[in-house]
Amino acid sequence: MRLALSAGIGGLLFGYDTGVISGALLYIREDFEQVDRKTWLQELILSMAVAGAIGGAAIGGWISDRFGRKRSILLADVLFAVGALVMAFAPAPVMIILGRILVGLGVGMTSMTAPLYISEASPARIRGALVSTNGLLITGGQFLSYLINLAFTKTSWTWRWMLGIAAVPALFQLILMLSLPESPRWLYRQVTTLLLYAILKLMLYALLNKEEEARSILEKIFPANEVDDEMNALKLSVEAEKADEHAIGDNLIQKLKGALSNVVVRRGLYAGITVQVAHQFAGFASNETALALSLITSGLNAVGSIVSMVFFDRYGRRRLMLVSMVGIILCLVSLSIIFLEAASHAPKVNQLDTNSIPNTTCCSYISTPKPSSGNCMSCLKAGCGFCSNTANEYSPGTCLELTTKQRDWCRGTWFKDGCPSEFGFLAVVFLGFYILSYSPGMGTVPWIVNSEIYPLRYRGIGGDLAAVSNWISNLMVSLTFLSLTKALGSAGTFFLFGGVCVIGFSFIYWLVPETKGLPIEEVEKMLESGYKPKLLRAKSKDKTHLFCPK
Repeated sequence: MRLALSAGIGGLLFGYDTGVISGALLYIREDFEQVDRKTWLQELILSMAVAGAIGGAAIGGWISDRFGRKRSILLADVLFAVGALVMAFAPAPVMIILGRILVGLGVGMTSMTAPLYISEASPARIRGALVSTNGLLITGGQFLSYLINLAFTKTSWTWRWMLGIAAVPALFQLILMLSLPESPRWLYRQVTTLLLYAILKLMLYALLNKEEEARSILEKIFPANEVDDEMNALKLSVEAEKADEHAIGDNLIQKLKGALSNVVVRRGLYAGITVQVAHQFAGFASNETALALSLITSGLNAVGSIVSMVFFDRYGRRRLMLVSMVGIILCLVSLSIIFLEAASHAPKVNQLDTNSIPNTTCCSYISTPKPSSGNCMSCLKAGCGFCSNTANEYSPGTCLELTTKQRDWCRGTWFKDGCPSEFGFLAVVFLGFYILSYSPGMGTVPWIVNSEIYPLRYRGIGGDLAAVSNWISNLMVSLTFLSLTKALGSAGTFFLFGGVCVIGFSFIYWLVPETKGLPIEEVEKMLESGYKPKLLRAKSKDKTHLFCPK
């Protein structure tokens, strides 16, 4: 538990960074006029952490394989702390962007290394629960970021405190990690590497020391009667690697080629990349549509993560993801219908407003088909602003040019980002159901699956590729969501992502095996023989019975 919670602080940093920037950016815009004027600069500040995370995930696996899981996490802590301090003392937007890149590098590295480190040091029977502490701390970090955003709104240096205080947990984790052991599986893997040096340099004691160090760590984690079994499993795994050692290179390119030429790794990647991409496309709404409900949504996320810790090792990873995807799809379709109804029942646009000024103020709205029968939604979709005629926001109103002058002229309520709707309560309820469906399954399980599905010698590079696919998918969703909402409307966008989740469900069903309760070495054997869903296995069994002689 100490190891899982200490390494899981990387998840806290991950969650904090994704949540804090939304509040900090509001105050950065106040301090830097060019950021307030230029939307692309705001997008750059937001997206550079994701770009850095892609780079961090790309090199994190190689670093963890080469130098160890523990050292990889320590390096990530240093990068994150330095990035946080650079942002806190940034004299110009360019330094904020630099800090975001450094923070992103740290987040990308820890996002794949922390679950891997916890998984390799966990007994199989509780591995899911221990790895899920990383997911719990991600949602905890998001919740903490919103609380800190609220706490510093009335202080001087608001956004600097919001961003800079992230260095504290990073340094705290660095101190804790110094007292923790290296992954026993990584250490045992080094036995084969050290053997080459031992032959050349007559330093055979190093070989013995590494093996004994691995055993001593396992003795702290497992009951005494299970240590020998774990050591034997590690020995068999490493011996199997020796037979395939020619496929493993010393540099990143050679190792990547070796990984992709290995059928077990390819099957693991099919499953690992599938769940990571589905993780982002299933989880888009919790980050993009609920900023006003951030505390509630992050709180529900945390509740879902706690629930998942109970069920991972009882009901299995695969079943939890499939049930989660069904709930996500139903909620997204329901939200699509709600938004469709909300759009059709939005307040109508009057031809004349309360002051009898003709409703020809917004030219782009007038040029739309049937402007006389339009409503608030069609007004906003045309790039205009909607002003209700009275203080009652549900009353009909006027479609005006989207300018500060027209907003000040409005005697009623001014709308530019969305329209009032009596269906709003239902939308909040189904958003809550959506998060409760997402968090225990697709929100957390993909990180667990990727920490246990690859062969030991390729675990770093496999986690790399899957984590990079996760962050690229994250970037795709972030860059396209607002554009899709503008082009298709909220209803069309939610329906589209629901369709993507249906595809994700089918990929998970066909490609992702169940790893519940299996030692990590047994997962490799299962992938080597090839995984088939239960339905397909049943059919294959029936055919064998029909055609094979007695």
